[in-house]
Amino acid sequence: MYRIRLAVLECMLLACLVLLIAPLALADKQAGPGTHWVVYPGGDGPGAGKHVVLIAGDDEYRSEEVAPMLGKILSVHHGFKCTILWSQDPNTGEITPKQKDNIPGMHTLADADLIIIGLRFRNLPDEDMKHFEDYLKAGKPIIGYRTSTHGFKIDDKNATYHRYDWKSEVPGWENGFGQRILGQGWSGHHGSKKGQGVRGVIPESAKEHAIVRGIEAGTFWGPTHNYTVDIDQMEQRGNTTIALGELMDGQSSDSPPTRRTAKNDPMMPLAWVRTYQIEDGKPGRAFANTMGAAKDLAQEGSRRLFVNAAYWALGMEDAIPESGTKVDLVGSYKPSDKGMKEWVRGKKPSDYALAD
Repeated sequence: MYRIRLAVLECMLLACLVLLIAPLALADKQAGPGTHWVVYPGGDGPGAGKHVVLIAGDDEYRSEEVAPMLGKILSVHHGFKCTILWSQDPNTGEITPKQKDNIPGMHTLADADLIIIGLRFRNLPDEDMKHFEDYLKAGKPIIGYRTSTHGFKIDDKNATYHRYDWKSEVPGWENGFGQRILGQGWSGHHGSKKGQGVRGVIPESAKEHAIVRGIEAGTFWGPTHNYTVDIDQMEQRGNTTIALGELMDGQSSDSPPTRRTAKNDPMMPLAWVRTYQIEDGKPGRAFANTMGAAKDLAQEGSRRLFVNAAYWALGMEDAIPESGTKVDLVGSYKPSDKGMKEWVRGKKPSDYALAD
């Protein structure tokens, strides 16, 4: 009898220990601003009362630097509250782009009004993906740039969110999240990774669109080449082209068009807008841009395209001035080179806190 009572007591103690540890583990994952993510407060401006969540999770084009830079601009100049999330090493808390399964703070999407994502081949836990899908089901706006066309790599066909996989063959989700939500899945590089950039060209059909308001000729470009896009399917998918990409032989604003003339005839769509909708969900606005490496956004016009797009995505296009939105950098911005090994080691979210 004594042994039975002892065994029962041990089981009760173990159960209590589990109940104590589980919340602590969850609390660590959701430890809040400054620990696993940062929040830039909202303030005066058109964005007052709106919450933007920027998610950085690509291991090649430095979205970990792009997200806080854009967040600071949206917060300081426009009044949006901005939350920045990163892929992180779960053991050290360091920002680690190659960590494909850990982005703390995904629950903050619950009260987000807009998300801006730079993702590549992420495979997040189901509880995090549910936050993401709940956001999409609500029909809230999304901006996806560069590698977000292939933002998820969930190979297991039995996985709950396999349909988001960039190679998905699930009916209605062919090519996964990129095609279903952003209107274009991964289709290949249109230029060379070395020596070629891309210049944004606004077609006649888009010159009155709010997203290009205040973007002057020659200010929208990047030293990173663009992606191939399925031109024949753009309209069928409901995509409206906002900018075309003129491939350049060179990586400066005055570089000439590539001598490989077929690459620019026709030019690839570089940025577009569309309405997305998933099963049991409401329709929402989406803006996609195959540019968006950190060095691309060193240019004023390139940043303005993103900020204007944020206003448009939120249905606030009437608030975009004729001269375009303010996109002056807040603090220093020294973008790193693209490349799988070029990310800056040792950074934590607190390193990107907004200075007083």
